Amino acid sequence: ERRRSSGRSDDASAPFEKMKNGVSKVYTDRPDYADFDSPAKFEAIKSIIAKRLIEHPDAICSYSGGSDSDIMLDLIERTRAMFELPPIKYVFFNTGLEMKATRDHVKYVAEKYGVEIEERRPEINIVQIEKGKSFIFTADVATKPEVKLGEYKGLEVDKVSTRVTQKEVDAKIQEEAEKNAREVVVTDRAVADGDEVILDFEGFVDGEAFEGGKGENYPLTIGSGSFIPGFEEQLVGAEAEKEVEVKVTFPEDYHAEELKGKEAVFKCTVHEIKAKELPEIDDEFAAEVSEFDTLEEYKADVKAKIKEQKAADGKRNQEDQAVEQAVKNAEYEIPQPMIDTQTTQMVEDFAQRIQSQGITLEQYFQFTGLTAEKMMEDMKPQAIKRIETRLVLEAIAKAENIEITDEKVDEELAKMAESYKMEVEKLKEFMGENEKKQMKEDLAVQEAVTFLVENAVEK
Repeated sequence: ERRRSSGRSDDASAPFEKMKNGVSKVYTDRPDYADFDSPAKFEAIKSIIAKRLIEHPDAICSYSGGSDSDIMLDLIERTRAMFELPPIKYVFFNTGLEMKATRDHVKYVAEKYGVEIEERRPEINIVQIEKGKSFIFTADVATKPEVKLGEYKGLEVDKVSTRVTQKEVDAKIQEEAEKNAREVVVTDRAVADGDEVILDFEGFVDGEAFEGGKGENYPLTIGSGSFIPGFEEQLVGAEAEKEVEVKVTFPEDYHAEELKGKEAVFKCTVHEIKAKELPEIDDEFAAEVSEFDTLEEYKADVKAKIKEQKAADGKRNQEDQAVEQAVKNAEYEIPQPMIDTQTTQMVEDFAQRIQSQGITLEQYFQFTGLTAEKMMEDMKPQAIKRIETRLVLEAIAKAENIEITDEKVDEELAKMAESYKMEVEKLKEFMGENEKKQMKEDLAVQEAVTFLVENAVEK
């Protein structure tokens, strides 16, 4: 659904009237209670507010983040509490021009009053803007779409198999042995697959050295795929301190434009060959890498953990299958602003993650050749999937009357506290009403996933 509102301003001075106390009164379509500056006046208007709220139980109230909106919200919430009326929804229309302080204030007010203030981005269209004439605009605001659920019970999912073979156990133990291998310098043979070599190389195209094609004392693991295709394979059999030529062709999608599809010759000299020396897989090895004294005990533990992992993977697979089918069977229409907001949020989250690693988004774009527009476009399908999944699961939770108790929230907080190595009470200090409400919504969505799987049919 898209709700349309309009704005009008006659000239630069008309919207304001200086009052006796010097306070500017703003003429808007809001009731005059937004301008009240005395708590005593609450008595004169509370019945009017209550009447409006009763007549329009599904009303959506616009909140700007300004002082007049604060007064308005305070009056509404006091009236609501006095007459024991159900909660209403507030909406903060974010045009993208608001200061961070305003957005922070919106969050503060929501927590202070324990209300939901949903952020939306309106699409502004100028209808008339001429000197001496009224300024007229329309604002299209995307609201949360209605979801018509299809079949979501009795969905088919794959059966979970937790069978573990001896081959899988041996492979896992071999993997652990690889991790505990020690490197030894090899002097009695040539380079073999899996070796790490220290080498010098210089590349030539049409007999000319090219920029970025030279390296000295470069560590390279043969078979790692670090270099362009064909390079590492041709070093197998090379002897230490003897120059070899490696002939390759750069891929058509190579990042350097001038080298795409070009044939090149690399002159390489291997200075050192290192090989991994694996430990003997016996009781001593088992004691070193685990809490067990014998190899048999260690193998039994490895088998149990593989089985546990298969059960977890199988459960996740069933959840994914059930959710995917429920989403496919539902009907909904996602407004474009909702997709844009989700995509922007994902880009911002990505920027924060790489920034924690010391890389700015601008640097990332330079390294990868991506642009902000391309990243947004690439993330859009995932953004749509997240929105679809959330909308459908919320609808299922509502349809099945899934509600999260305070006790369930406390259980989740206890798990979080243990994970963060914190006291539960300390963690609760960081939890406002909004965070608690969000946690309940998230847990309800997860319960909806569990419901889908429990009511699915294994095939």
